[in-house]
Amino acid sequence: MRIFLELGWFFRMAWKRYVGAIVLLFFVAGFELIPPKAIGWLVDGVMAGDISKNQMFIALGAIVALWVVVYFMRVVWRVWLFGAAAQLGTVLRDKLYQHFTRHAPRFFERYRTGDLMARSTNDVKAVVMTAGEGVLTLADSLIMGIAVLIVMTTTISWELTLLALAPMPVMAIMVNRFGRQLHHRFSASQEAFSSLSEETQSSLNGIRMIRAFGLESQQVDRFNAVADDTGEKNMAVAKVDAMFDPVIFLTIGTSFFCSIAGGGYMVANGTLTLGELTAFTLYQGLMIWPMLAVAWLFNIIERGSAAWKRIKELLEEKPDLVDGEKALPVERETLTIAIDQFTWRGHDIPALRDVNVELAPGKMLGVAGPVGSGKTTILSLMLRLEDPVQGRVSYGGTDLRDFKLGEWRGKLAVVTQAPFLFSRSIADNIALGKPDATREEIREAAKLACIDEDIMQFPEGYETLVGEKGITLSGGQKQRISIARALLLDAEILVLDDALSAVDGRTEHHILKNLHDRAQHQTTVVIAHRLSALESADEIIVLQKGHIEERGTHKALVNANGWYAEMQRYQQLEQALEGAL
Repeated sequence: MRIFLELGWFFRMAWKRYVGAIVLLFFVAGFELIPPKAIGWLVDGVMAGDISKNQMFIALGAIVALWVVVYFMRVVWRVWLFGAAAQLGTVLRDKLYQHFTRHAPRFFERYRTGDLMARSTNDVKAVVMTAGEGVLTLADSLIMGIAVLIVMTTTISWELTLLALAPMPVMAIMVNRFGRQLHHRFSASQEAFSSLSEETQSSLNGIRMIRAFGLESQQVDRFNAVADDTGEKNMAVAKVDAMFDPVIFLTIGTSFFCSIAGGGYMVANGTLTLGELTAFTLYQGLMIWPMLAVAWLFNIIERGSAAWKRIKELLEEKPDLVDGEKALPVERETLTIAIDQFTWRGHDIPALRDVNVELAPGKMLGVAGPVGSGKTTILSLMLRLEDPVQGRVSYGGTDLRDFKLGEWRGKLAVVTQAPFLFSRSIADNIALGKPDATREEIREAAKLACIDEDIMQFPEGYETLVGEKGITLSGGQKQRISIARALLLDAEILVLDDALSAVDGRTEHHILKNLHDRAQHQTTVVIAHRLSALESADEIIVLQKGHIEERGTHKALVNANGWYAEMQRYQQLEQALEGAL
């Protein structure tokens, strides 16, 4: 029952619905106590000959009318209750999603995507069921059960009531035992479902690679193993589920046998009338649901408790990044990166050391260096995906940690080497950051990214669906659509993280020229392996093992005869050889 206490915050939020439903339930319970008593009175009256046909039909009509009223009252209170439970599902999913967005990438290294999806869907569904059917079962069974027991004990026979309740302790012991087993098995089945979700997602995402390497049979075997394990754990849950109903029905049957046998004996002795025994058995029929509800309630609670434990585990993880309170300045300011040393958690070797960069408004910064030199680390600190311990990243002299995180990231538009496209139209993907953009604005951004002509060649133009993750497009087309998305957003700072690696040299030149024309009102950071993308930069820094080895303009670095100049000569030779072929 602890889960009801832990969900108390929601019950307080939706208290009107829950209180209204329970008040209606009290009226329903009261009304349902009338027909058995009335039928018992009718039986005794008919046996004694004291009731006319007209009186009997009027009484039966009144009972039917009462049942109709009870029916509609039950519909209303269920709508209120289940409506509140559905609201809990919305609240929990919103909480989880917002919680996910506040976490650093490290969080998503600990939790797999399939696991997060399973907790946000299957586990939330189990908790919603507890807040809906669980509360329904608890309230209905308690109110109806207690009311019926009071009436049976006080108005008919307390001895017969005790006799009818004799099998109940055995049922309580068995249900409690099955409930503990169910909790552990359901937790295991939910974890297996997480693994199945992760395996499904990774298989579908990597379907091209699987086919390219001819790994279909191996992947099918791997998936079948995970699916079989999930099936076995669900079967273990089903086996425990299957034990509940036989115990309940056996208890109900034994209870009815005791009451009929004992009641028949009391009627024969004259201590109970036939009408009273009839009313007692009808009341006992009303007790079937509370007895069934006990097992069902344990089942729901154990499932909900296991699911809530998994959800709470996520919600209790504190984000590594703490949101600041300051608002960003209205005017554009200088971005300063001053890192004494930065080491990724779990690593011993610093990723950055003695890095100092200033980026004034409207300027372009180029970042170059070999793989593993620290380029991605600088980007992570700039986007505040990580916070430095020794050093700081500031904007207008104020540490980024003091600003509101959402506002700071709203100042940046980022295009990565592996862009992500949603399963929507090309127009929707470009307008992702500006949903109210007109078609003219979308096309203008696409022209700046040199993708408009490609799009217009598609049969449906900008309404072409790109497929999941842009599977129907080439790498260069996906990159240019992502660049168009960033340009449409018109953010203060544009970051291109090797975002031109999949386009040809001529297209790259046109895109960079367009970016250069916008440079007077947009600050740009270009991280690139292809050095031709950095020619227009106001300053270029060359990283080597986390340290700035060279810095200056493109022309100055070429003349310096260092790593940058060597790579420039190598890339020019490579282009010449490609042109000759």
